[in-house]
Amino acid sequence: MFPVKLLDEQIAGVLPPGSLFAVGGRVRDEIRQGSEGIQIPHKDLDYVVSGISFAELRRRLEPLGQVDLVGASFAVIKLTLEGITVDLALPRRERSLGVGHREFEIESGPDISLEDDLARRDFRMNMVARALPGGELVDPYGGVTDIRARRIDILTPVAFQEDPLRILRAAQFAARFGYEVTPRTKGAMAEAAPSVATVSPERIGEELTKLLGRAPKPSLGLEILRETGVLKHLWPELLEGVGVDQNEWHAYDVYQHTLETVNATPPGDLMLRLAALFHDVGKPRVKDGPHFYRHEHVGEGLVRSMLSRFRFSNEIVGGVAHLVRQHMYGSEPDLTDAAIRRFIRRIGPEYLERQFALRAADVVGSGLPKRGTLNEQFQKRVWEEVARKPAFSVKDVRITGTEIIEAMIQHGLAEPGFRGDQRVGAALGWLFEKVTDRPDLNEPNTLQGLLGAYLTNKPEN
Repeated sequence: MFPVKLLDEQIAGVLPPGSLFAVGGRVRDEIRQGSEGIQIPHKDLDYVVSGISFAELRRRLEPLGQVDLVGASFAVIKLTLEGITVDLALPRRERSLGVGHREFEIESGPDISLEDDLARRDFRMNMVARALPGGELVDPYGGVTDIRARRIDILTPVAFQEDPLRILRAAQFAARFGYEVTPRTKGAMAEAAPSVATVSPERIGEELTKLLGRAPKPSLGLEILRETGVLKHLWPELLEGVGVDQNEWHAYDVYQHTLETVNATPPGDLMLRLAALFHDVGKPRVKDGPHFYRHEHVGEGLVRSMLSRFRFSNEIVGGVAHLVRQHMYGSEPDLTDAAIRRFIRRIGPEYLERQFALRAADVVGSGLPKRGTLNEQFQKRVWEEVARKPAFSVKDVRITGTEIIEAMIQHGLAEPGFRGDQRVGAALGWLFEKVTDRPDLNEPNTLQGLLGAYLTNKPEN
């Protein structure tokens, strides 16, 4: 990647001295690197340029690279140079005219101060700028102190009323950074909690993705959302598990077990994290004494509703629902090889690693010592079977639909020109079952013989 310092210098070189400032998460994270000793790659490079007009800013940037206007009312320019796209804006001031961050009066221009621009941001820790190219910090609201104290605080009590999405941002920052949310900030979050209903589902989904996908311990953010009354406006189904006791194999109620299970999964795999969060969401609705019969079936349906609510992708919704539906699989040592192959078929080779990781997290989330190595022995058998590469789907059966159609015509079960119907799929499914039981049968000549026997004994309709 092109060095950020050199990028700063190139931009500063075409602007009046003292007019360019780095802002946003980049500055916050640079301070965190110094105080927390962590390495954070620069992803979003945002700049504010003060003291010049928008037209002059555009004119000065054009010789550097491609310049694109994002929106004249917001006075934002996207500059692409050295293959990197950055945002440059004039200082602006915002005044909320409604709820849900939908209606704002925005002023932008050279007469607005950098301090006013910083004040409109969500938390003090993000109200810090760095002068470029010199590097001096501009910190009018104590953001550096908050970062070094590892806390999240607001400048004004109406911060969440102006933009309720900030409530979720506070939770995900707390979980990702391990920061404390100040009591007054929590109080303001609780007061504004009902207003999350005014935020677009897509924006909520983005913040939940950051919380669950990036945080080392997502439970920190989820608990903040529960304590402030926000979670009940997002996923009230999760709260149904609070106080729901389980059997002797669990130390926690359903809700706490869920948090521990999520924490036991690694960051970076959103599908796995969501599966851990929802794997037992169906339990409270089917509780029968110490039993939770078919909770995975109920959970599958709830997952589809809960994720679609915030516009998660079809891939994520389908994958999480599948993992939840299958998480109660048996791992008995006396399963036959054919049963192992059927398990792989049911789960799907592409989901095996996540399914096993979910089981491992579920065990950790029980809060009790691990019992034996049954799961590990089962997984070893599964991976050995995968390595042998038998047929795991009808696509792996070494005969085609065209060949089955030709055989049906030859056996008088279809007229010439026949292009197939449900009987072709039925024949292929029957052959698939045969090669699942005996992988050695998955040879073209052998399959042709089996197909002939099947068609001979199969009625036409």
